[in-house]
Amino acid sequence: MVPNLNLLHVICFALLFDLCVRTHAELFTAIAEVEHLLETHKRIIDDLDFYIDKEEKRLSTLKRHLNLYKMEHEKAMEDIPNYLGNPINAFTLIKRLTTDLDHIEDSIKIGTDVKYPTLEDLAGAAQALTRLQETYHLDVKDLSEGKLNGVVYSTPMSAGDCYELGRALYNEKDYKNARSWMFEALRKYKEEDVSYSFTEADILEYIGFSYYLLGDTRSALEWTHKLLAVDPKHTRAKGNIPHYQKSIAEEELRLRKERRGEKPATLSEYAKERKAYESLCRGEVDVPLEISKKLTCRYLTENHPFLRLAPIKMEYMYLNPDIVIFHDVISDGEIEIVKRMARPRFKRAVVHDPKTGELVPAHYRISKSAWLRDGEAETIARISRRVSHMTGLSMDSAEELQVVNYGIGGHYEPHYDFARKRENAFAKQGGNRIATVLFYMSDVAQGGATVFTELGLSVFPVKRAAAFWMNLHPSGEGDFATRHAACPELLKPCNLEYQEEGIIRQIPRPVPKSF
Repeated sequence: MVPNLNLLHVICFALLFDLCVRTHAELFTAIAEVEHLLETHKRIIDDLDFYIDKEEKRLSTLKRHLNLYKMEHEKAMEDIPNYLGNPINAFTLIKRLTTDLDHIEDSIKIGTDVKYPTLEDLAGAAQALTRLQETYHLDVKDLSEGKLNGVVYSTPMSAGDCYELGRALYNEKDYKNARSWMFEALRKYKEEDVSYSFTEADILEYIGFSYYLLGDTRSALEWTHKLLAVDPKHTRAKGNIPHYQKSIAEEELRLRKERRGEKPATLSEYAKERKAYESLCRGEVDVPLEISKKLTCRYLTENHPFLRLAPIKMEYMYLNPDIVIFHDVISDGEIEIVKRMARPRFKRAVVHDPKTGELVPAHYRISKSAWLRDGEAETIARISRRVSHMTGLSMDSAEELQVVNYGIGGHYEPHYDFARKRENAFAKQGGNRIATVLFYMSDVAQGGATVFTELGLSVFPVKRAAAFWMNLHPSGEGDFATRHAACPELLKPCNLEYQEEGIIRQIPRPVPKSF
């Protein structure tokens, strides 16, 4: 803890005042009394030595933080979108402005007009980083060294960074990933010659508790013994030993009773889909040959007379259901206008709660969105007309254009775009969602694919392109093969930050035969 300078001033002043009083009041009576003043003098020396030592350590810590802040700020200013697009940089930036400030808040004054991230932001950044880690099978050690898929993109994380990341995940009950990051914190802690507010024992305790909460009591006991080797007087660790030993004995007894009736574990439907989703996000699944050999590219000319003058490049990604990519259908200028209009309106994206029918935030959709109407700008109206030309569908009852900004590790887990429970689910909005058009407003360096889990199809973003598919069969029933998801972006692009999603809800005339 940083010493209280004002308190020290009071102490020193009181001692000096005492010295002066005693000198004037008693020195003239006996020179021997000066010997007592030397004791006071020695106390002042000791207090000042203690204070200066603490101040030097405090200033050394502040200088270390300052140098790190300056170095990272200069690096960020060289290319802000690229820097913030890196999830490691984003996490450590939030950490520096949350938990790191706890150690220096007594030395600086925090202005009320400055916006600082919260501990909730830190937890969100931690979860986003581990989401990327799990989806793309990233190695924790590589991540801590600033590497993404073998490429160094950022400054290595410190033991303190890894510890705070592990702690944030532990508090969010993600004990598996908390344990992994505490392992990395322990490795770096032993390598670094840096003083932290936490100790090796603190790290070992988190590892032990994580093992226990994951159901591995034997490993919890093993790491608790390691903790006691470092800190033999650790009260909680000594108390946990008999508890763990009792749990292990009870578990062995239970297993002996159940061993003969044991059944092999099977994956739940959610786990199966999650596994498929992550494989598709990594681009590990190829479209079957019997389908891929039939996929073609062509110029679209028939949906509107204008297309005869300016045909659209069209690429089939899948057949039955048809998943189509239209290339070069939004310009950079239009993208910039859309971004400028959407930026001040961004709010946390919501989904329909099937129980209440209300729009609510959901952990499986991490993004912010804004809605733009045709009447607000000619650019928006022009994009809507272009969607009509591309798809052959009327936009009279279409939704407003939704602009989606995916944050750190932002994603949207597998879902349908149509309502499943009752035909009038979207009656107020003009009918069920019959088709989806998804504009890609940026190239993505790594990740960010739109994946169809039932089809085994991955569509990776291509700037200025748009994906299109029908959500409903001609009968009006939902096409369950269109279940899809947005993968987290492993590394955000250097120039553009947004994706735009426009969803057409209702068809007032038959679907064109070309689709």
